[in-house]
Amino acid sequence: MSKNLEWIRPIAATALLVAAFSIATLSEAADHPSASSQPSIAVDSGLYLKVQLSTAVKMSKLKPGDPVEGTLSRDVYSEDRKLFPAGSHVRLTVDHLEKRRRAPNDHWPGVVKLFTPRHESYPIFKTASVSTEEGNERSFQVSLISVSRMREVHAQAKKNKSGQPSAEAGSVEVSRSNTKKPATPTMVLEAFGIENHSSAAEQKNDAKANDEESPEQAPATSEIVPAGTRCKILLLRDLSASKSRPGDVIRARLLEPVLLNSRVALPAGSLVEGKVVKNKPPEWLSRAGSLYITFTGLTLPDGGQFPITASLAGAELDQRSHTKIDSEGQLHGEHPGKAWMAINLGVTAGLAKEADDTFQIIFEAIVSTATDASTAGTARIISSCVSGLYMATRRGRDVVLPRFTEMDISLDRPVSLNTTPPTVAASLAGGK
Repeated sequence: MSKNLEWIRPIAATALLVAAFSIATLSEAADHPSASSQPSIAVDSGLYLKVQLSTAVKMSKLKPGDPVEGTLSRDVYSEDRKLFPAGSHVRLTVDHLEKRRRAPNDHWPGVVKLFTPRHESYPIFKTASVSTEEGNERSFQVSLISVSRMREVHAQAKKNKSGQPSAEAGSVEVSRSNTKKPATPTMVLEAFGIENHSSAAEQKNDAKANDEESPEQAPATSEIVPAGTRCKILLLRDLSASKSRPGDVIRARLLEPVLLNSRVALPAGSLVEGKVVKNKPPEWLSRAGSLYITFTGLTLPDGGQFPITASLAGAELDQRSHTKIDSEGQLHGEHPGKAWMAINLGVTAGLAKEADDTFQIIFEAIVSTATDASTAGTARIISSCVSGLYMATRRGRDVVLPRFTEMDISLDRPVSLNTTPPTVAASLAGGK
C-alpha cells in the first residue's frame, strides 16, 4: 500500500513549493502599500534628528533602561533658527521594546522574504537629551523612525556636447551634511516639543537678537533663487517602482534652510510637493524597475505658496540598496548580482529535480510497461521547461524609497519669492 502511494510524496513537495512562491509574492505586495493606503501628513510635523551612534548596537538585543549614545550628524533647524549644531552629544534611554513590520527593501529576491521574519524588535525611546559643546542641554520627546547603515547616491553628471561633465549652475549657499561613509548605524528620530523646552535665558537672548537684527539679515521674501540650487528634503511617504503610479502626490519637508546672500531664502520646515511622473515596475527576465519623480510646489511655514520645478539630485539610502540615479534624476534598480542569481538558480535546480521525479512516478503508475529508462528523456524535457519558466518569470530589482528618506533636489528653474503668493496674484489679475 505504501509503495502504491509513493508517488504522492513528490507531488506534495511540488505543491508546497508552489504555495511558498505564492506566499512570497503576496508578502512582497504587502510590503509596498498602495497610494490609497498611505497615511496623511500633517503640515506641523515634528523635527527630525539624525544621530550617528557611538558604537554598533544590535537594536533587538537592547533591554529597558539601556543607554544609547551618539552625535548629531547634521544641524537641526526650525525654520531659520539653528536649534542644535552637528556634533552635539545625544543620549537616549530604552523605555521598552515592541514589534514593528520590516521596512521594504530591494536587497534580495522575493523567495528569500518567505523565510525572513516579517516583524523585528525595535526599542522605544520616550525622551532624548542633547548636549552642545557650549554646555547647553535640552530634553524632549522623541519617536524612533529607523536604524540602519546609510550611503549617499548621487545623480550622474550631465555631459555637454564635448562629452565632459557640465558645471552645475547657481551660487546659493546650502548647508551640507557629512558625506563620509558611517562605520556605525545611523538613527533617525522624530522630536516633539523642542521649542517649549528652551530656557528663559535663551528665549530672552533670542528676542534680543531678533530686535537687533538688521534689514540685511531678515529673511529674503522678494528675491530670486537661481536654478541649480540644492535643497535637502525629507520624504513623507513611501515610494516604489512597483506600487507608485503616475500622478501620485509626493510630499517632503525642507530639512535645512537655503541661504541667498547670507540670508534665509527658504526656511527649514517648508513643505515641498511633487508627483510621480512615470514608473516601470520590475519585469520578467530579471529586468529592474525605474521611477521618475519631480517637484512642483513649495509652501513656506507662513503659508506662502510658490510653484517650483525641481528634479532629484541625490538620496541617502540603505547601504545594501541597489538603486542608482541617472543624469535626469530618474531612479533605476541595478541588474541582479551574483548572490541574487545564485539563489534563483538554486531554487530552479530544486524545482527541476522535483518535476523530474514527479513525472516519472506518475507516468510509471499509469503505464505499467513504463520504466525509468523509457521516461528519463521526457522527464528531463519537462524539468527543463519548468526551470526555464521559473527563471523567465523572475522579476528584477525594485526601486524602493521608504518614508523619511533624505533626498537632495535641484531647482531646474529660478524661483521668485514674491511677497504676494502666486495664487493670490492670479486671483487679483482675474478680477481685473
